[in-house]
Parts: sequence; C-alpha cells; structure tokens
Amino acid sequence: MTEGARVWVNDDDEAIRFVLERALSRADYQVTTFAAVSELNAALAKGSPDVILTDIRLPDADGLTVLDALRAEQREIPVIAMTGFSDLDQAVTAFQKGVFDYLPKPFDLDQVLSVVASAVAHRPASTRPAPREPDSRMIGDSPAMQEVFRTIGRLSRSNISVLITGETGSGKEVVARALHEHSPRCNGPFVAINTAAIPSELLESELFGHERGSFTGAHTRRHGRFEEAAGGTLFLDEIGDMPLTLQTRLLRVLAEGDYYRVGGRDLLKADVRVIAATHQDLDEHIANGSFREDLYHRLNVITISMPPLRDRVSDIPALAEHFLEQAALEMGLEVKTLRPETVNLLKSQPWPGNVRQLQNVCQQLCVMAPGEQVFPEDLPAELSSAPGSGGAEGGRWQEQLRGWVRKALQADQADLMSTVRDEMEQVLFDEALDYTGGKRVDAAKVLGVGRNTLTRKLKDREEDD
Repeated sequence: MTEGARVWVNDDDEAIRFVLERALSRADYQVTTFAAVSELNAALAKGSPDVILTDIRLPDADGLTVLDALRAEQREIPVIAMTGFSDLDQAVTAFQKGVFDYLPKPFDLDQVLSVVASAVAHRPASTRPAPREPDSRMIGDSPAMQEVFRTIGRLSRSNISVLITGETGSGKEVVARALHEHSPRCNGPFVAINTAAIPSELLESELFGHERGSFTGAHTRRHGRFEEAAGGTLFLDEIGDMPLTLQTRLLRVLAEGDYYRVGGRDLLKADVRVIAATHQDLDEHIANGSFREDLYHRLNVITISMPPLRDRVSDIPALAEHFLEQAALEMGLEVKTLRPETVNLLKSQPWPGNVRQLQNVCQQLCVMAPGEQVFPEDLPAELSSAPGSGGAEGGRWQEQLRGWVRKALQADQADLMSTVRDEMEQVLFDEALDYTGGKRVDAAKVLGVGRNTLTRKLKDREEDD
C-alpha cells in the first residue's frame, strides 16, 4: 500500500517542488519539500521518510551525497535522483551509488508517481560500488539516449549477455564499451571482433584459437578472442553475419561455459561476458533459417536499441562540438566552432551514416574549413545539396544566399540589392516559363505578378542583352 507513505522532495526549483508536492499529495502521499541538501540532512537527523526524491545539482551540495549519509547510518531509504543535466556518467554514477531510480528532467508526472509507488513497494534499495572513471564518452540529452543511459546504469552490477541493435554507425560499439567500463569486469580486457569482416573459414580460429598443425598454415599455437578477453568482455559485432556452423559452437560456449581450440584437446574455460550487436533484423533471419533461435535467446537476455541520428537531432550540436574538439586534439589543429546556421543545416540532414557520418564530417571540417568558425558553405557538397538541406529544393536556399552576400561584402562589391533582385527575377522568370511551356499568362499567374509586368521585365532583359 502506498497511501500515507512519507515522500520527501529536495529541489532548489520552487516550481518543481510545487508541482511534485501537488501531484504526490493528490495520490495520498504525505509530502515534505526541501530546497537544499543541508535542509534535508537536518530533517533526516530527526526522522525518516519512506522515499526521497532529490535533485542532483543543488546549490549547497551534490544531492547524491544523501546516499553516503544514509549508508553510513545503515538506513535503507529508497532515493530517486532527478536532474536536468543528464549524461551517461551521471546516470551510471547515480545507479552505482545506490539510487532506486533516475528521472531526467523534464519528467512525466505519471512516470514520477509510478516510480515512487514502486520505491515504496520494494524497500530496501540496493547499494552499488563506487563508479570507475570511464574511458569512452557517450553524449545525448534526447529521450531515446536517456533511456540508453538508464539501461546501462541498471546493468552496472550485472554480467548478463546484452544484444545491441541499431543501424550501422549509430554507436553500438560505444555502448558495448560503456557496458564494459561500468561493469564488475571493468578491470579486465575489452575485446571486439567484427564477425562480418573476417572470412568464415578463419572466423572459428579467430574466436577460439587453434593448435599448431591443426590446419594448413597453422605453424604455431594461437590464442583466440575468447582467451584474450578472459576476465573481461567479448564484443561480437554484426552477429547476424555469423555462419550457422559457428553459431552452433558459440551456443555451446554460452550454454556450457567452455570450449576447445581448433584442433585442440584441452577444455578451456570461457571466462567472458558476451555482448553482441547487429544492424539486421534477427527475427527475419530466424524465420528464413539463417540464424539459430536458441542462440538468439542466449544473446538477447537484455536488448539495447540505439536510435538513429535522425531520431535524436537535438543531440547533434553537442555531438558535433565533441567531434570537432576530438579531431583538433588528434591532429594538433585549432578547435573550430559551428555557426548557428550551420548547426541548423546539420540538424536538417537525413544522416544515413548516423553518428559515424557526423564524426567523419567533423574531421573533414577540422582540416578543410578555412576559418575558426564553420559556415554552411564550408560543409561537404553532399550535405549542402542533399534533400532537406541548404539547397533550394530543401527550402534552405537562404543559407546559400547568405554565403554569397558575405563573400560579396568581403570583396567590397557594391549595389548588392540590385544585383540580387535582377538575378532572382531572371531565375524565377526562366523557371516559370519553362514550367508553363513558354506561356506568359500562365507563368505570370504562378509567379503572382501581372502579365504586363512579366512582359515588361522580359522586354527589358532583351534590350539589355
């Protein structure tokens, strides 16, 4: 039962305190609000709630420090973290410190009520070890990425298998590395292998190793990726391309936990956590018989779906800034910044290559953009001319005009208004006449000008010529 449960809300935003107090009170909770960590700690010295909701970034301290105080006193009170500045590290840190759940702002009140009810019903909260500093960086404030962060955080104490799905270039290996770096196996190796990039006749040896003389060319014993990843994580990318014969061997390893090298007799222990990834529809492969259903269920204990970049356009500015900084550091060049109009143009792209394509574009800009600021005309041609981009077909022709004006001003060109007007009229008239098959009445109608105006303009052009 949740009715009458005591819920304490700690947030420096008065509006958020008011909204949460009202919503929780209507759900029959006893609500007390605080504006600082010091106020909450003072109240904890006198009593205990059933659940605590706390913002992470508060004026006087990190809201998660309440977890340290509760643990020191062995008080098992569920703590729900709230934040408007969420990233992967913060999400993982929150879960590893022992939060019951993690709510990125802005949140849905129904979600808050559901999480609070669950916290009340599932006391005590579990605790988690201190986080390890990650080697990789994931960026994203979009709801889809926040869900990815939360899943990684929830898995931070687990060794279970994970299947990562998503389009090519969406960042599946980055997620796999994050899962490893925030896991009990973080001090072990992370070994990645792309099963689609290795010929099928060599893949078995790559995975399991081989003994000397086991096949032509096997002059020495070779350790496979399972041995290299011992104590750590083995990432199998593009698992959907693995041949059926190897799927059978992999299934046995996952089921039994041991294997033999190719041509070997010694039974070896598979001390690895397996994370797999694919851009393919494995259900379809199972239906046509090219992927084993039992292996799919072994790999797919937990699924993380990576969103394509076009579904998380709000993350593009932060991603681009990070990639530009990264490229500048690697190449020893100055860090370039994107003009607002350039950011808008990037956000309008379809990005078939996803995050990897954006990273490649930023590396190119770091080398090729002439100035410290990146203007729309500095972008690769395939972006500026793509549908939905800065060309006239995409409705963003203003950006190209802006670039022309900027260059004309830099060249001290005069009478720009007259030049632009004449050029624009010429393009409009030519295209309209071509569209109407040379019929001036129809052309004037689609242009929204009088027939006499069109006739006069055309006559003036003929005389100028």
